[in-house]
Amino acid sequence: MSELAKKRPEFRNINAFKDLTTYRLPPAGWVSILHRVSGLIMFLLMPFIIWMFDVSVSSEISFSKFKAAFNSGLGFVPGAFIKLVALALIWAYLHHFIAGLRHLWMDVNHAVSKEFGKSSALVTLALSIGLTVVLGAKLFGLY
Repeated sequence: MSELAKKRPEFRNINAFKDLTTYRLPPAGWVSILHRVSGLIMFLLMPFIIWMFDVSVSSEISFSKFKAAFNSGLGFVPGAFIKLVALALIWAYLHHFIAGLRHLWMDVNHAVSKEFGKSSALVTLALSIGLTVVLGAKLFGLY
């Protein structure tokens, strides 16, 4: 056998039941999956977004109801749950926006390498989580 035939790469399929618990996804893979998840969250919560916008800008009375929904709840839904849903929307928007900028930057500059992919993915994760924590602290009244 020739030397080239011995050094062929080995490709294996991932079994969902056995290998997913031990498979280590690189940061760029996590950003890619979370980009899709954040887009799905924003799409599914679009009625909530429209409701928030409509109630907040209709009149002063409806804005008071909007504030009351976040503070004391709306019907049987507690206010903390509404704030958590809003926090999920904040994270989804920030992550989707920052990951989209990352993809645009890579497309424009043709910066496709393992090193840049890893570092830009880590920056994307850090920025989206950090900004979400800051805005979440504001949402929950910590400052």
